[in-house]
Amino acid sequence: MNKTDRMLAIVLELQRSGTRRAEDLAAIFETSIRTIYRDVQALSEAGVPIVGAPGQGYSLVDGYFLPPVSFTAEEAVTLLLGIDFVEQQFDVNYRVKARASRGKIESILPDSVQRETVRMRASLKLLAGTTADSEQAEEALGLLRRAVLEERKVHFHYMKKIPEPTGNRQSSRTVEPYGLVYVGGTWTLIAFCNLRQELRHFRLRRMCELTLLDETFKRPPDFNLQTYEPPDDRNILVHILMNRDLLDKVKEYNYFYTEALEDTPEGLLVVLRVRQFEEVLPWVLSWGADAKVLGPASLRKRVQEEIAKMIKHY
Repeated sequence: MNKTDRMLAIVLELQRSGTRRAEDLAAIFETSIRTIYRDVQALSEAGVPIVGAPGQGYSLVDGYFLPPVSFTAEEAVTLLLGIDFVEQQFDVNYRVKARASRGKIESILPDSVQRETVRMRASLKLLAGTTADSEQAEEALGLLRRAVLEERKVHFHYMKKIPEPTGNRQSSRTVEPYGLVYVGGTWTLIAFCNLRQELRHFRLRRMCELTLLDETFKRPPDFNLQTYEPPDDRNILVHILMNRDLLDKVKEYNYFYTEALEDTPEGLLVVLRVRQFEEVLPWVLSWGADAKVLGPASLRKRVQEEIAKMIKHY
């Protein structure tokens, strides 16, 4: 990084972080503390209002703001792809904001960068899955996002899949929404459930009759969605013997429940870790005769029962 780029980066870092010590800046930009002293002095002489506090570090005078001067083609493509994702996966309010953001970014790009950005974007494409109830899901996402921001409770009916013969079960829930997580192509609400009196996860696609309530709540000050990790309660190990020729295909599939893969003389041993058998039953059946359940015995029986039902259809 040359001196000019580093000085600009220092201003943007102070603008982003508030206060930084010379040692911190030296570590970030991989240079010496003495070089940082010289850069800060040069910035001050150029009119950038940087103030230093002994023992605290450097900061910008309140009210000073330096907008990004330019984007490289790679940086612009990164931002525009992020906007594409927001347009596809968020609710209508964010979609409108995303389109406005795209217009602003494209308007400040120099012609040469804009041409290169168009060329690079032509080689990349995001495809969003569509469902018959996508409009309702979009509306629900907007309502839940509002509930999270305004710290208001929501009420809904929740459909949970449970083992046969009971089948699906619907329950009525009132929850305190803490945040929304997008994982594996599905939105999940992290919320404190008033019924269960604990933190629970609710898939958006399993909710119905969603209502935003007037009752408010206070999110715990120690809850941080970015660092939150749900407890892992997958306590059942499933062992499956597969055709070893499928090793590359199984790796490519990158199945969520996979615990281990081992190439044995008998074939490819796949170990899965699950909460209940129904989570992996469709996956096991999808491999047909190339997969054999070694255990638990109860899952072997469950597979046999499902195959017997399939045979009756043919």
